[in-house]
Amino acid sequence: MKIIDKYILKKYFTSFIFTLLILIPIAVSIDISEKVGKFLKASDLTLDEIIYDYYLNFVINYGNTFMPLALFISVIMFTSKLSGNSEVIAINSSGISFKRFLRPYFIGATTIALISFYANHFIVPKSNKTFEKFQETYLRSASKKQQKRAVYKVSLQLSDDDYVYFGSYNFENKIGYNFFYEHFEGNELKYKLNGRSINWKEKDSLFTINQYKKRYVYAKKDSISSGTKMDTVFNFQPKDLLYVSYLAKEMSSLDLSYHIKQSEDRGVKNLNTYKVELYKRTSLPISSFILTLIAVSLSSRKRRGGIGINLAIGITLMFIYVFFLKVSEVLGSTADALPLLMVWFPNIIFGGLAIYLYIANAKR
Repeated sequence: MKIIDKYILKKYFTSFIFTLLILIPIAVSIDISEKVGKFLKASDLTLDEIIYDYYLNFVINYGNTFMPLALFISVIMFTSKLSGNSEVIAINSSGISFKRFLRPYFIGATTIALISFYANHFIVPKSNKTFEKFQETYLRSASKKQQKRAVYKVSLQLSDDDYVYFGSYNFENKIGYNFFYEHFEGNELKYKLNGRSINWKEKDSLFTINQYKKRYVYAKKDSISSGTKMDTVFNFQPKDLLYVSYLAKEMSSLDLSYHIKQSEDRGVKNLNTYKVELYKRTSLPISSFILTLIAVSLSSRKRRGGIGINLAIGITLMFIYVFFLKVSEVLGSTADALPLLMVWFPNIIFGGLAIYLYIANAKR
C-alpha cells in the first residue's frame, strides 16, 4: 500500500468516526430531553437499565442508521479539503488516474460495508429486541401497549380461497371473539364457519371453536349445523395476526428467512413487511460504495465557494436518498409490490448517478 493510500484511508476513517461521534450525541441529547420525564416517573427504573438496556441499544440502532449519512458527509468534507488545498491536483499531476485515486476510498467503503452488513444481520436485531422490551415496559402509553396485547377487526388471507376474520383477539389469554372462516371456489362462497369465541392451544397446535355454526353452500340449498365446541387446525398461528414491523426488526436474518419460508409454506399472504426488512439489511451496506463514489466524484473538483458548495450539494442528495429509502420501504410493504425491487430502487437510481459522475471525472 502506497503512502497516498494510507494518507487517504486515515482521513477516510478519522473523518467518518468524527462525523458519527457528532451525530450520535446530538440524537442522544434530543432523546434524553424528550424521555427524561418518563424516566423519572418510573420509580423502579435504575440508571444502569437506562444506560445499558436503552441508550447502549439506542446508539447501536441509530449509529447503524446514521452510518450512510456520516460516511457521505465525511467523504465530501475531507475530499473537498484535499481539493481546496490543491492536493487532488497534485495527485492527478503525478500521473495517478481517477480510478487509481478511488482505490483507498473503496478499501475504506469495503471495511465499513462489512461492519454494517454484520451489524444489520446479527447485532442490530438482537439490540432491537432489548430496546423494544425497554420501551414496552417503561416508555409506551397504556393504549400503545394494548395494541400489542390485542388486535381488533383483523382479517388474514390463508390462501387464494381461504380467509379468516376476528372481531378481536387477545394474545395474553389466547382467546379470540366473533371468529369467521370462509372458503371460496373462484368467486363463490362454498363453506363458512363462525364461532362466538376461539382458543389457541399452543401445545397441540390447534384451535378450539366455541358456540360454532357451520354452513355448506350448495346450488339448491345450504346445509347448516351447529355445536358447542369443536377442535380444528388452520395454517396460521395467532402471531400472524399481529402487525409485523417490530417483530421483523427483532429477528436475526436466519430466523427471519426461516419465518418467511415457513409462512409461505403455510399459505400466509402479504409477507412483504418481513421481506423488506430482510432485503434492507443487505442493500444498506452496499450503499457505502455508491455514496462514497458519488461523494468523491462531487468533491474532487475544486469549486468556487469551496467546501460549502460541495457540502450543500451532498446534503441535498443525501436527503433525496433518505426520502427514496423511506418511500421505497413503505411501497415495498404493500401487498401487490415487488419488495426486492423496491428496497433496491434507491441504490439503483443513485448507482446510476454514481456511474455517470465517475465517467465524467474519469474523462477529465
